[in-house]
Amino acid sequence: QVQLVESGGGLVQAGDSLRLSCGTSGRTLSTWVMGWFRQAPGKEREFVAAISWMGSSISYTDAVKGRFTVSRDNAKNTGALQMDRLKPEDTAVYFCAVTSAWGREAYRDPARYPYWGQGTQVTVSS
Repeated sequence: QVQLVESGGGLVQAGDSLRLSCGTSGRTLSTWVMGWFRQAPGKEREFVAAISWMGSSISYTDAVKGRFTVSRDNAKNTGALQMDRLKPEDTAVYFCAVTSAWGREAYRDPARYPYWGQGTQVTVSS
């Protein structure tokens, strides 16, 4: 069992930055691919970013490329999502999750993630 806890959400203005953190307990983080997803009201949960076990491979959805940066610190069992130049359309509940899948972009599929955090609200005002 892996428990994930996110923190760092909040209410900001367009153009501001936020840093989300994700901590784990149980198995060490280095044994998992870490993904970030978001879900806006009335919409499906969507892939935002993923980082491979040791951080050597990273993927972003097109909407956040150049603005968001995903990272991890396996020694501290934590991951992070740095969000810069935020836009109102980034407003959503953000989740971190872990999976053992990477090939064929499996990390983009939320159904491949067995463990999820509780989510943290990010609201960007215009």
